[in-house]
Amino acid sequence: MVYLIKMLLQLHKIRKTFGSVIALQEVDFSLQQGEVHALCGENGAGKSTLMNILVGNFPPTSGSIVFKGQEIFFKDNLHATQSGISIVYQHLSLVNNMTVAENIFANRLPQKFGMIQYKVLRKQTQELLSKLNIADIDLDTKVSELSIGQKQMVEIAKALSKNPEILILDEPTASVTHKETITIFQIIRELKQKGVGIIYISHRLDEIFQIADRVSVLKDGKHQATLSREELNREKLINLMVGRDLEKVTKMSFAQKEVILEVKNLRGEKFKNINFKLYKGEILALAGLQGAGRTEVALAIFGADQNRTGDVIINHQTLLLNHPCDAIQSGIGYLPEERKTLGIFPEMSVMQNIISVKLKESTAHHLFNEKKAGKIAEDFKRKLNIVASSISQKLGTLSGGNQQKVVLAKWLLQDPQVLIIDEPTHGIDVGAKFEIYELLRDLAKSGKGIILISSELPEVIALADRILVMREGEIVGELDGKNVQENEILALAAL
Repeated sequence: MVYLIKMLLQLHKIRKTFGSVIALQEVDFSLQQGEVHALCGENGAGKSTLMNILVGNFPPTSGSIVFKGQEIFFKDNLHATQSGISIVYQHLSLVNNMTVAENIFANRLPQKFGMIQYKVLRKQTQELLSKLNIADIDLDTKVSELSIGQKQMVEIAKALSKNPEILILDEPTASVTHKETITIFQIIRELKQKGVGIIYISHRLDEIFQIADRVSVLKDGKHQATLSREELNREKLINLMVGRDLEKVTKMSFAQKEVILEVKNLRGEKFKNINFKLYKGEILALAGLQGAGRTEVALAIFGADQNRTGDVIINHQTLLLNHPCDAIQSGIGYLPEERKTLGIFPEMSVMQNIISVKLKESTAHHLFNEKKAGKIAEDFKRKLNIVASSISQKLGTLSGGNQQKVVLAKWLLQDPQVLIIDEPTHGIDVGAKFEIYELLRDLAKSGKGIILISSELPEVIALADRILVMREGEIVGELDGKNVQENEILALAAL
């Protein structure tokens, strides 16, 4: 299709305050037809606030929105959607007990005489999924049965079913496979050809340089710069985002000769023949593509897989793991990939989350002692540099990086010998990533054994002493972390 490039959207001097807190300060942003405009910044920079204003979730304090040449303020999200703006949120908004088809056309189900026409619904859904090259997802499957990556693809299909003129993608590849990432990028390129404007939010800087036409950077609610992709390099972008040059993580091993954990002949529904040793002070990475079985192995070691066979041995003692409580009592901790749903209590305070795994540390005479709990939480807040107004702040209101620090604090209080960390910097900005890396290195230095699961190969290379590569549920290779290259890992993972 041939079209004249025109300005779709202009945000002019957008300001937003919440009480005395200034979230956005006179931010400018524009989007052209057929353009991918990346929006970058650390967590808390104001990206989500700006997008929530654009899609009508709350009004700006001041400033103007010009959409297709006319000034407009969207009354609510429905108004924005009906006007041609769709958003795919980082944290999915699907309904688990509904099917794929029902989720994609929620509130727009085809009806006749008040009855849902399921034949028409299935036809519409199949046509849409085929057009998006994701027809391998069963449209009658309940969303609860899908993988995280499949859920993300359904979320994108749901947004595109509304034929938007502007599509906002918030961390669209954070939880998907390499194959699904390729599919998403292909969808983006096809949408560009049709003249759809795309706002792309991601902490994965390599993707920004691969897919974006222009990049805008926010920091502390202020617009720092808008530059073409050609005007930027990785170092310049990071400096604009964090306001400083980041120190590189120095690769240093703290691995000792003492075996702290051994796994023998571990087998489960999605993995088999898992054998490895973890040494005291070692960071051992499980690398591989999404679906390779890494998380399933971690859950089995943590006692969450009742059907697994094989032995988990810690300090030469074979463990009886019927429940995660058994693993915790034996000195194993686990930070899950799905932090929002499995790792935190978002409506509870920072303090309550930190002490949740070891409540007895906050009791006196068998009664909860808030003063004692508060001191523990304050100590971790200071040591881990947790940015929160107070330890009473609800954890769900903190940035992703600070939420992850609270999860780490919780396990540090438990003081496990072995810590399994699944996607430690998922959805975390570049500045917070380096802080998490240093925390993990400090844990290794203290003698903890760490099992790291990460889909980000630069992260694996930066942290791991050894790398076990998994493919289709099996360990297919072991690499020394000292001088390993990304292509060596991928060659084993994707054969």
